[in-house]
Amino acid sequence: MKVIVIGGGPAGIMAALHSAKCKNDVTILEKMETIGKKLLITGKGRCNITSSLPIEEFIQNVPGNGMFLYSSFNKFTNQDIINMLKQEGLEVKEERGHRIFPVTDNAKDVLNVFIKLLKKQNVKIQTNTKVEEIIVKEGKAVGVQCLFCGKKQTILADKIILATGGKSYPATGSTGDGYLLAKKLGHTIKPIKPSLVPLTVNKPSLQICSQMQGLTLKNVAIKIQNEENSKLIYEDFGEMLFTHFGVSGPIILSGSAHLLRVQNIETLLREEKICLTIDLKPALTENQLEQRILRDFEKQKNKEFKNSLNDLLPQRMIQTIIQLSKINEEKQVNSITKEERKTLVNILKNFKITITGFRPIEEAIITSGGISIKEINPKTMESKLINGLYFAGEIIDVDAYTGGFNLQIAYSTGYVAGENE
Repeated sequence: MKVIVIGGGPAGIMAALHSAKCKNDVTILEKMETIGKKLLITGKGRCNITSSLPIEEFIQNVPGNGMFLYSSFNKFTNQDIINMLKQEGLEVKEERGHRIFPVTDNAKDVLNVFIKLLKKQNVKIQTNTKVEEIIVKEGKAVGVQCLFCGKKQTILADKIILATGGKSYPATGSTGDGYLLAKKLGHTIKPIKPSLVPLTVNKPSLQICSQMQGLTLKNVAIKIQNEENSKLIYEDFGEMLFTHFGVSGPIILSGSAHLLRVQNIETLLREEKICLTIDLKPALTENQLEQRILRDFEKQKNKEFKNSLNDLLPQRMIQTIIQLSKINEEKQVNSITKEERKTLVNILKNFKITITGFRPIEEAIITSGGISIKEINPKTMESKLINGLYFAGEIIDVDAYTGGFNLQIAYSTGYVAGENE
């Protein structure tokens, strides 16, 4: 059977590998000059391969239509991808949050294993090829029309797997082409939104964030709430970052996946009703924190307030906290009142930022939305509208949190799409 895989990202690579193992003649068509460009930037260039969580817990980490992936996750698991890499000599390690990385900390090594396996399976890779149309005859996909180095080309096939990715990181080739191809064939495209994306803030909060631009906070607790009704949208513990536009970092990115699913979120953001509260000292209660501050002040009672916080806070944060507390920075520590101390404790336990929006989809790690799952068979990834047309990866309306889950979606759906029925 002749199989064409459109797109050379993780989902397309896995679809091609498994299809070739099933004794098919497989060609990957990739519009960029090389395959796997997006894989190289995952995990900040280290490649967060997957998660070590039990596979049955993966669905809980996929807020975007997780149940659709039940069959795929069980056909090709996190252990399967780890074993595949190990068999080719690439060992992995586990880090905080159940994240699995290559021991080399280099995404290129993961891609090299995939390229080696593709060669071993005699998969043909045709780069600089932009597919413009999927040819359908009598309700069946029979080939593609494409531009190869600027020249028109028609390639016929028995099966076509569409794995062109979403719209995030367009420089890697994810420019939403696949949505147009599928839409032309009658498929429904659910609204495309950025997910796992940094968040922007209002003007007063921007002043605060800009002062601390580049500062990473570790081991902090966050809550994202609707201030209108005090409803909790998301809470997490871990690492975040202040930027020139607002906030980013792992726990913020995961929070964005929840935020985009809130009803009327655009209105709430516009009206500045969404609040991010950061607990800078989550291991301590307010009372314990006050006792800690009292001990610090006792040690430094003859110092000015501005010089008394070095043991408590990162240097880059001290000036901001002083400003928010409204305590005179030149005031001697031994003259700080109980009320002022309580104010300081409250700021450290409830550091507030007002969220106003999401950064552009081009900066998102993943795309939310895509081809409607109602039009795809979850057991085979075949289109319910067009015979012989299959989907894999981010092009489908599924998306997960950070931590290797989105890459696992790519492998698992790719594997199932590559299977011979």
